[in-house]
Amino acid sequence: MEFIRGWHNLRPQHRGCVATIGNFDGVHLGHQAVIGQLAEKAEKLGLPTQVILFEPQPQEFFQPDAAVPRLTRLREKLQALRRYSVDRVLCLQFDAGFAAMEPEEFIRRLLVDGLGVHYLVVGDDFHFGRKRRGNFDMLAAAGRQYGFQVVNMHTVAIDGERVSSTRIRAALAAGDLVQAEKLLGRPYRMCGRVAHGDKLGRTLGFPTANIYLHRKVTPIKGIFAVEVFGLKTEPLAGAANIGTRPTVGGTRTLLEVNLLDFSEDIYGAYVQVNFLHKLRDEKRFESLEELRRWIEKDVADVRAFFRGYHPLHRETGCREKTG
Repeated sequence: MEFIRGWHNLRPQHRGCVATIGNFDGVHLGHQAVIGQLAEKAEKLGLPTQVILFEPQPQEFFQPDAAVPRLTRLREKLQALRRYSVDRVLCLQFDAGFAAMEPEEFIRRLLVDGLGVHYLVVGDDFHFGRKRRGNFDMLAAAGRQYGFQVVNMHTVAIDGERVSSTRIRAALAAGDLVQAEKLLGRPYRMCGRVAHGDKLGRTLGFPTANIYLHRKVTPIKGIFAVEVFGLKTEPLAGAANIGTRPTVGGTRTLLEVNLLDFSEDIYGAYVQVNFLHKLRDEKRFESLEELRRWIEKDVADVRAFFRGYHPLHRETGCREKTG
């Protein structure tokens, strides 16, 4: 899969494709259906598939303090897209200049001159360009003018309701990891590099792999049973805390994983953490001894969970390469 960052990196060889535009946050079953829709047409036309993304996501640009928590960072999104039939991903910077672009210019500059799109899949509620003036009907009219076909995204419904990133965020907020997995087609996961921490877990008898998430807000918080991929042995079972560690006055959201029956040095490793079951919310304790007792109970509960765990999906771990 080729990753293209920015207009300036488009080359003549990138012209001629079937494409889709969206956030693809989570790369859930609905997104996977769109990719399948693209792949089917690409095979008929003998063209590559192209996914067009924006960074930051438009809502994050227009409402930075009110934006919903992402399911996937860009790197995680690329890792997920690589699993499916995607040949190229174009990531465009969403800034003030881009937001002010007239929709007609967007169509001509990107879809016609830049990519030479033959077939475009978008949602019928898709809006773009200055003041969100561009819409599905404008794209369809442009397609007739410039010679490309515009079609609606296939809708995927589970339990009578459309699969969406919003629905997955709601499941995660409620601690329903089974529902989230059902909508994603895989367990919910986060990826990151293992970094040095303050060694508090080691002091308490439960050493942890500390993973900085590089997120303002996370869609998931609390204590979880997890599986970790990306190490020599995988998967590894673990007990994870994702939160600010209020007992020790923490403010930065951090993912800490106590890997069960594992003691190797993994600093610097890039790992994937699959969230399988929520045990409880994070809370503040009156002393480190009380915290230690709760961690001991959490680890015991995680061991009990894994004794009865039968995975629906089993995948290999993250890989750092993004091109």
